[in-house]
Amino acid sequence: MKRLLLNRALLLALFMVPAGCQRAAADRPGAQLAAKVNGTEISVYQVRTAGSAVGATAGSPSGVAQALEKVIDRELLVQKALAAKLERDPQVQQSIENARRQVLAQAYLERAAAVSAAAGSTRDEVRAFYAENPALFAERRIYRLRELMVSAPAEMIDVLRAEAGKARDLDELGIWLRNRGATYSADSVTQPAEQLPLSFLPRLASMKPGEIAVFATPLGASVIQLAQAEDAPLSESQAAPLIEQFLAGRRRLETAAAEVKRLREVATIEYLGEFKRGN
Repeated sequence: MKRLLLNRALLLALFMVPAGCQRAAADRPGAQLAAKVNGTEISVYQVRTAGSAVGATAGSPSGVAQALEKVIDRELLVQKALAAKLERDPQVQQSIENARRQVLAQAYLERAAAVSAAAGSTRDEVRAFYAENPALFAERRIYRLRELMVSAPAEMIDVLRAEAGKARDLDELGIWLRNRGATYSADSVTQPAEQLPLSFLPRLASMKPGEIAVFATPLGASVIQLAQAEDAPLSESQAAPLIEQFLAGRRRLETAAAEVKRLREVATIEYLGEFKRGN
């Protein structure tokens, strides 16, 4: 039963929203076509949209070609799903309606947030953010790290920190974890400061090569040993475009949260059945 529902969800994801967009794009006068599948037109717009969704490199011939093949695969599945009248299945209909409402809600929030984002950041806001985050900019570094991602209950984190303080390297700490039946995975990464969690940076900035630090995560802990850190500062002018992008994103999130809060305050909301709340 789970496999059947999964297959239905996969079909839905492949044809629900894109199918409508697909015909709208292909039917526009003068729309550029990329292919036809059993007579159904696939527009260049669809291909570009699919490429953006999968992160294809803009303008890359291989990326565009891959996106086109994905759209063709999707269209073939859509045609078979419609031929089988899957859109009449009650569960599929409910999924389509849920997805439609999610798209509408997201579109409304994006429209509301676009107004605040269009205002842009002031010079003072950019300057203040630059000054408040030296580890990202003026004192930016590129870190080479060894990491253990540990699945562990919250009460084990302090014990893990104490043991990490005594360990000479992550291999020794890995043995300690295995002896206690803890689950973990190991990795080595080289990343600039902006690609690391912001909460990690103050500690990483003060670490010397060979030192180990333990950071709590939602699923347990990230145990990091610093192998090397290379200074790679960004001037305020170099950082300004990145800061403006970040501030615009933050404003969008704040605007969206404020709008949802406002709508809740003026709405009549009743919780029923098992969700009914006491006065």
